[in-house]
Formats: sequence, structure tokens, C-alpha cells
Amino acid sequence: MKTLLKYFEGYKKECILGPLFKLLEASFELMVPLVVKRIIDVGIANGDKDYILKMVLVMIALAVVGLTCSLTAQYFSAKAAVGFSAKVKKAVFSHIQTLSYTEIDTLGTSTLVTRLTSDINTLQGGVNMFLRLLLRSPFVVAGAVIMAISIDSKATVTFGVTVLLLSLVVYVIMRLTIPMYKKVQGSLDQVTSKTRSALTGVRVTRAFGLEEMEQKEFGEANAALLAIQVLSGKISALLNPITFALINLGLIWLLWEGAVAVNTGRLTQGAVVALVNYMSQILVELIKLANLIVQITRALASAGRISSVLEITSSMQEGTQNREWNGGAAAVAFENAALRYANGGENAVEGITLKAEAGSTIGIIGGTGSGKTSVIQMIPRFYDATQGNVLVDGLNVREYTYASLRERIAVVPQKSVLFSGTIRDNIRWGKADATDEEIMAALQMAQAKDFVMEKEGGLDYKVAQGGKNFSGGQRQRLAIARALVKKPAILILDDSTSALDYATDAALRKAIREMQDSPTTFIVSQRTASIMHADQILVLDAGEVVGLGDHESLMKDCEVYQEIYNSQFGGDAK
Repeated sequence: MKTLLKYFEGYKKECILGPLFKLLEASFELMVPLVVKRIIDVGIANGDKDYILKMVLVMIALAVVGLTCSLTAQYFSAKAAVGFSAKVKKAVFSHIQTLSYTEIDTLGTSTLVTRLTSDINTLQGGVNMFLRLLLRSPFVVAGAVIMAISIDSKATVTFGVTVLLLSLVVYVIMRLTIPMYKKVQGSLDQVTSKTRSALTGVRVTRAFGLEEMEQKEFGEANAALLAIQVLSGKISALLNPITFALINLGLIWLLWEGAVAVNTGRLTQGAVVALVNYMSQILVELIKLANLIVQITRALASAGRISSVLEITSSMQEGTQNREWNGGAAAVAFENAALRYANGGENAVEGITLKAEAGSTIGIIGGTGSGKTSVIQMIPRFYDATQGNVLVDGLNVREYTYASLRERIAVVPQKSVLFSGTIRDNIRWGKADATDEEIMAALQMAQAKDFVMEKEGGLDYKVAQGGKNFSGGQRQRLAIARALVKKPAILILDDSTSALDYATDAALRKAIREMQDSPTTFIVSQRTASIMHADQILVLDAGEVVGLGDHESLMKDCEVYQEIYNSQFGGDAK
């Protein structure tokens, strides 16, 4: 929680005024039993209607002032809690953006989503209740005990024993439920992960008729969450009946003692009523305090989970070189580079030595799992090479600032991701100030102009979430257009034309080659047709380089390349 305290900056006034007005409200509330005592002992006892009316007006005034203080306290507390949670949410999201793929892979998407939603919402509720009740409830309990003792010193034992027993019950229940609430949030991660997986892959699930299996697995995860929630809920639910039972026993004893004291003349009837009111106030406040502790317990568990994300430092350190890029292509070199993923055990790729001249085209091909994507992900520093070096324009990529390096690079990943909004909005992810003319030129090169212009509204056509209102090939071409509008120095196409037919693929590659200041292009593909005209072709097998050269030389000397080519075009390369 200490990590998060700095986000209260700017809300110090609210954090002070919220509890302060709650204490003022509590002070007025503690006066009410004394007013009731005066009404009974003076007004009713003497039949003085004017005095009774006067005291009733005093009670109304106390209620109005108390309500005003309560609303004011609620306003300041809510403002502080909402502002604090907004800052935390922004900080967590911003921090996640600084993490490398390694940390994001380790944490998992579902965990990060839970942190940004459920955990922060729980923390917000805990902060709100903390500011409103943490001082008020103990203050009222202590004040009620003191006021009761001032009325009758012999009530000390009754009030003291009752408060002690109630505090013990609250402590035991909280001791049992604190670890359970931590488990609840962990189980919620599992349910979120399963939900995300099931919804993302719903088409595959239906294609294989595995709806019942998915429902069963989700039901098991949901049942585990339900079980721990029910158990913690049952234990927490004991709080109210036990505390009510103890308070009622205390009230019975108080009324018994009070009746005897009234008969002996030691107490007045008004004093007994006041003592009962104070005992009732203690009951209400201890119940509030117990609920507060439950909420704070959950909030602290969530705060710990949020802090754990903020305390993670990226395994990659940003460089300091902020070189300006004035357009044109960039040279890229790999010097015996290797990459091993976290907890991967062995290198995903190794021994990558390659020099790509500015404006050249490099094809990367190999079987599934051969490490093709791993190679190109080292260029924009999505992952750092664990051995060797990767250079862009003669400078190690580790020395660039992220912005300076990635400004030069446009990546079209394997999975084409489109965002909700218009086609224009999506293309401008590549260049925020792109004009419609630049967007249309990029769409033309990406072979996407025709189908875009057929859509109602053209560039203003609405893209559904995830681009579900486009086919796979259309999504790929829009993603490529988004990269091309940037006019990058380095263009990386990571198997991003797999849904295109051969003619469209060929037209796209021709358009890229004919671009003004054609970028240094890396094409990762399973198709030899997509990379056979590249200046150099890197052939990978099980993470190792088994061939490097142009198409003709590889057809002569690289057995793996020959096998891939023959499997697609037939014939015997030998």
C-alpha cells in the first residue's frame, strides 16, 4: 500500500476534510441521547410541553447539522477515492506500457485486466469507507462509553465487557477472512482468464463442437471461485448475528441493572433510556467498523496485487540515443544474435548473423516453431537478444530510446488487430496526422482501396470491435496500410499476408518495392512465393540458421528450403 500513497497527492485537503466532517457528525450524534434524557427527566416528568417542544427543536437542529456534515464528508471522501483510483489506474496502465513482452507474458493478460478493473474498484471502495468511517466508528464507540460512564459510573463494567467481547469477535473473524479474500482475487484471475480464452476462441470451439467441454471447464473455475467466496461470506456473515446477540445480552443486562437503579432512586428513567441509546450506538458503529475492516481487508489485498505490478521493473533498459530520422531506409545487422524467452530453458533462435542493406528485402522462412517471429521481434526491441547484437543504422538497438527506434519501424504482426472506430482512425495509428490523400495512397499500396471505397462512407466506415466486420484478408490489408502510411525505414511483415491470394500478395510486394524511399523490408512467410524474390532469404530450422542467400543459391545448397519449395510447387529441385 505504501507504493500507492503518493497517488493521494492533490487530494490531501479532501482526505482531511472528509474524516473531519464525519467526526463533527458523530459529535452531534452523541448529544442526542442527552437531549432525550432531558426530555424524559425534565419535560415529561414535569409535564412541561414548552420544554419538550424546545428540546425537540434542538434534536431537529442536531439532525440537520449532522446530515449536512455527513453529506459534506461523503462528498470529500468520494472525491478523494475516485481521484485516487483514477490516478492509480492511469499509473498502472502507463507502467504496463513500459514493460517488455517478457514481463507481460509472465503476468498474463487476464491478471493485468483484473488489476486494472476489479482490484482498483475494490481499492476505491475501501478508500472511500476508510475516509468516512475509520475515525468515526472508534470515536463514536469511545464517546458513547465515556458519555455512558458520565451518566452512571457503574455502567463501566457492562459497557467495557460488551465492547471487549465485540472487539474479540471482530478480530477473530477478520483473522480468518483476510487470507480468504486474497484467494478470492486469485480465483477471479482464473475465471477472467478462462472467460477471455473462451470468448476469443468461440469460433474454434464451435467448429470442433466443444461447447460442452468449454462450459464444463468454465463451470469448474467458476465453482472454485464460488466455493471460496461462499466460505469467506459464511464466516463474515457470522459477524452480524454474533454482535447483535452480544449487544442484546448487554442491553438486557443494562435494562435489568437500570430498572433496579430506578427503583432505588440511583438513576432516573431518562438516564436509563440514554444508556440504552448509547449501547445501541455502540452496536451500530461496531457493525460499521466490522464491515469497514472487511472492505479494508479486501482493499489491502487488492492494493498488494496492484503494487506488485507497479514494482515490476522491465527487464529491458531504455537507451539514451535519440537520433532523428529524416526518412529513407535503414540498414539492419544481426551479429551472432540469439534469443531465449523467460523460463524458456533453451534458445528460441541462435547464431543469427545477417546484414540487410538499406532498402533491401529480407525473406525469412522455416517450419512452424523454427523461430521466424523471434528473429524479427529483436529489431524493434520487443525482446532483447540474449546473446550477440542487433544494429540499426550501425547503432545497437539497446542504445536507442524506444521512441527513436520504433519511429523508424512499422510492424504488421501475425494476428491483424483493428480497433473500434472508423477505417480512417485505424490507419492513423500509423501516422496521427496522415491526410486522406496519404491514407488512400497507403490503402492503394496495400491492395485495400477497392474494398474500402465499396463500404458505405468509405474511410468513415465503422470498424467493429476486433475488425469482425471484415474478412481475414481485408483485416490484413488494412493492417498493412496502417504500417505503410508511416513510410517507415524498416517494414516488418510477420506472416501478415497469409490470408491473401497469390496475385494480391504479389501486387502488394511490387507496390512496396516501387515505393519512394522503399523501406528495408523483412518478410516472414510460410510461402516460398512470397519471399523467393527477396535479396536475401534466411532459412531457419528448430531455431538454427540452415541457409542464407538468394533463391537460386538456396535451391542448390539448402535442403530445408528445397523441401519447403517442393512441397508447395511440386517437382524435384535436385
